[in-house]
Amino acid sequence: MVSYDLAVWDGEPPLDDRRAGSVYDELYERYLESDDVVVPPTQRIVAYVEALVEQYPDGIDGNVVWTSPPVIDEASGPIVYLLMSYSKAGEVSEYAASLARDHGLVCYDPQDESLRS
Repeated sequence: MVSYDLAVWDGEPPLDDRRAGSVYDELYERYLESDDVVVPPTQRIVAYVEALVEQYPDGIDGNVVWTSPPVIDEASGPIVYLLMSYSKAGEVSEYAASLARDHGLVCYDPQDESLRS
């Protein structure tokens, strides 16, 4: 299944897309790339994921949104990596970015290498 991905993290908003990419690379490598180190997600990330799956549940049914449920399994420390169905990406990514902003989190699009505002 083709997915559209977003990264959401807790931290100071980067000043531009280039710096956001550097922060993303660092967080991804530190918290998501290695299966050797398991770091529980921070409270802010847990609250964000709970609000997100309240709107878009992560069970698998005929209306698949998440390509890797449960969403919380893609969270570690201050970051969550969202893998959404490409067919739902427009609607879901817009909501995810808006919700991240409401929660005081940074939302980054690794495909476009840009911040989502």
